[in-house]
Amino acid sequence: MSMDVTETVDVKGQNCPMPVIKTKGAFEALAAGETLEVVATDSGSVSDIAGWADSTDGAELLEQQETTDNGEDVYKHYVKKTV
Repeated sequence: MSMDVTETVDVKGQNCPMPVIKTKGAFEALAAGETLEVVATDSGSVSDIAGWADSTDGAELLEQQETTDNGEDVYKHYVKKTV
């Protein structure tokens, strides 16, 4: 799935709760209709960011992907601001 990403937040190497804190800060700066990409290495970010999006008005989790970069698991999250 191709995403029209407005901004990317790189939180690789950071563990809970930093991926969610950085996601929240960047998300608040978006305009309605814009999409945030969050790139993390913390496997817990999958459930943490999904839970944050579920409990945040105007946040729609579009997709989560797991890839490998130089032998390291990388998790990409795409969150759209709907309002």
